[in-house]
Amino acid sequence: MTDILVVEDDKELSTLLTDFLRAEGYTVSAVDSGQKALQLFDRYGAKLVVLDINLPDVNGFSVCAKLRENADTPILIVSCRTDKQDKLNGLDLGADDYIEKPYDIDILIAKIKGIFKRRYQRELISADGVTLNLVTRKAVIDGNELDLPAKEFDLLALLVENKDKALRKEYLFSAVWGSDSDSELQTLHVHINRLRQKLGDDPKNARRLLTVWGVGYKFV
Repeated sequence: MTDILVVEDDKELSTLLTDFLRAEGYTVSAVDSGQKALQLFDRYGAKLVVLDINLPDVNGFSVCAKLRENADTPILIVSCRTDKQDKLNGLDLGADDYIEKPYDIDILIAKIKGIFKRRYQRELISADGVTLNLVTRKAVIDGNELDLPAKEFDLLALLVENKDKALRKEYLFSAVWGSDSDSELQTLHVHINRLRQKLGDDPKNARRLLTVWGVGYKFV
């Protein structure tokens, strides 16, 4: 999974921001249109999206709304549109912050670091009898401590972090196995079944790890 997806149609600004972020140690993908952003995110995922509003095809507000349908990935809107209503619209659609252009690159990177620290340096996540320690990578399920294999742990953590949200199979596969994996999508189904066994879920009547037909899976 990419750390940061930059969606910016100004090539010079996109290159500048990408270079600064990579210098900070982040893996970065950059696209210049809303449609490319949605396609890339659907295929590979991202831990953070830096999103411009004035794009040549689908505007940033629509991209933000679409991303929010299936994921709670942090979204940082960066736009030259400074009207109060634009800011409120972006935040109402689920953006985590709205920064006006021109921006101070140091301030923007500080905000990005803050988002990563708050979101990805948490030690524990839990829901419905499942507690995962992201530091020790231990799982406690209904009071029983389990050592889950790496991929099962990563998959369960992603689902628990997005509790009650249906995540597409392709997104889950790319996020856990990576875009360059030699594995096939069927691998995801195998791991889901293993997790259901450990969660005590009946595959035909799952209680926590549900199949959303035509989409993927969700943890409830």
